[in-house]
Amino acid sequence: MKRYRLFLAAGLLMTIGMLTGCKSTQNVAQVLDPTMDSSQFVTITDVVPDAMLDIRYYGTYNFVGARMDGYEQPVALLTRQAADSLRAVSDDLKQHGYCLKIYDAYRPQRAVDHFMRWAQNLNDTVTKAYFYPYLTKKRVFDEEYVATKSGHSRGSTIDLTLFDMKLGKDVDMGGTFDWFGSESHPDYCGDPETLEYRPVEGGITSEQFYNRMVLRAAMMRHGFKPLDNEWWHFTLKNEPFPDTYFNFPVRKLSE
Repeated sequence: MKRYRLFLAAGLLMTIGMLTGCKSTQNVAQVLDPTMDSSQFVTITDVVPDAMLDIRYYGTYNFVGARMDGYEQPVALLTRQAADSLRAVSDDLKQHGYCLKIYDAYRPQRAVDHFMRWAQNLNDTVTKAYFYPYLTKKRVFDEEYVATKSGHSRGSTIDLTLFDMKLGKDVDMGGTFDWFGSESHPDYCGDPETLEYRPVEGGITSEQFYNRMVLRAAMMRHGFKPLDNEWWHFTLKNEPFPDTYFNFPVRKLSE
């Protein structure tokens, strides 16, 4: 029976390939599994050429301490709609001497699954001092810093910061990307709606709060919505795939 099912599946692939003109198993897989279809995505730097990349999940400087499953190249991908909106953000901020630095964009479901395996291994705390020093590892999952699904996998969410082109360095945001704590919240030491700075002992400075708001305001002007607990995280309001969690790998797409 098992051999029969394998034979049937192989026949189905060949039939679909002949009917659709597909010339590769990858194209056939896209027909069978929409989560593997990257045709509506673009490589961000093809749309925003001056964007800088610091793809943390391709390397080891991240809260897991390892390259994430599915990150085959240090590139950033987004849906076409999100990338076009990001280009508008870039053009806007360029007039003020900034360019965008991207930490992460589209994230395959297989990487999210990798996060979950890490979260369930409570003995692995190698990166605790750098990303969650005030939380037990169990709290990282309980407080939803890591979850079974991520908006990133829908293809229209991005993590980013600002780079000061005149000074030649990252803008000081007063915190580290992927820091698990209230210090990462956009309303930490201030009100994002009124832009009123509210000093807290040991908190970020007024300049650091203002820098976060510059990024936030530009993203919101061009159709992105912020997240309550991460100053670097934004999702396109009218995302084209609100219910699809893609799983194709992160690598440069052909133009």
